[in-house]
Amino acid sequence: MTIDIDAAIQFTYASARLLDRRRLEHHLGRASTEDVVGALRAYQNRDGGFGHALEPDIRAPGSEPSATLVALETLVELGLTQHPMYDAAASWLADVSAADGTLPQMMPTGAGYPHAPFINPGGPTFLTFALAGALWQTDVRTPWLERATDWCWQELETEVRPHTYTVVFALRFLDAVPDADRAAAQVDRFRALVEADGAMPVPGGIEGEAVTPLTLSPRRGARSRRMFTPEQIAADLDRVEAEQLEDGGWDFDFLHWSAGQALDWRSSFTVSNLLRLHEHGRISLVPDARAT
Repeated sequence: MTIDIDAAIQFTYASARLLDRRRLEHHLGRASTEDVVGALRAYQNRDGGFGHALEPDIRAPGSEPSATLVALETLVELGLTQHPMYDAAASWLADVSAADGTLPQMMPTGAGYPHAPFINPGGPTFLTFALAGALWQTDVRTPWLERATDWCWQELETEVRPHTYTVVFALRFLDAVPDADRAAAQVDRFRALVEADGAMPVPGGIEGEAVTPLTLSPRRGARSRRMFTPEQIAADLDRVEAEQLEDGGWDFDFLHWSAGQALDWRSSFTVSNLLRLHEHGRISLVPDARAT
């Protein structure tokens, strides 16, 4: 299979929001870390959280757990372990979380703005796993992180059959939390939930919707990789390569409910797929030393 890198870059410039253009430019050596942070800064609110459709399925301007998660993971992608944005976001998480440290899928203030029909105010608390996992990859240590981590362990050790997206976000926590042996035991328990190809169907999703091994375990060497065989990972990489579209970008397999949401997700997926294929040696994104 052959990836048309130039076409993917052209798709990004034609269709992507500035943040995803900066992400790609950073990895191509055309933008600095601060260039990416500058694009991310536009999504941050005065309360420290992030909104403004940074997570494309919630279009509200106010701070949201999902948008804040995207922001934290973007900073982690840049290799930053310290940054004022982390501290401000952690403060916001502490301010709006429940007593046990959990965060809802969507804040009540988001209900008055366009959002995906599968998201409701309140909703499941599975984003707490990923938010804690993101902060465990930084130098931030707060009482909120301690409470959230205690909740994560309790949920993991009592939940019999978690929802697919609980597993997705729980694995982000398990890949980052310091207790490696305890985390590995939980990852081993999740192995029984995947199908022969390593995927997990999404209950209530569109027809055929599933999360695949690379969604569940995107990084090489992560603890979550023990859930999958090398053959399952290789087959999923083959799938990603085969799904590049004629316009150079990639699509996603969950509900397309608005033009803006669809384009934002396509752009994000396109950049993330390029970075993932590069990390796994399927393509080479060669920096051209234009960062300033």
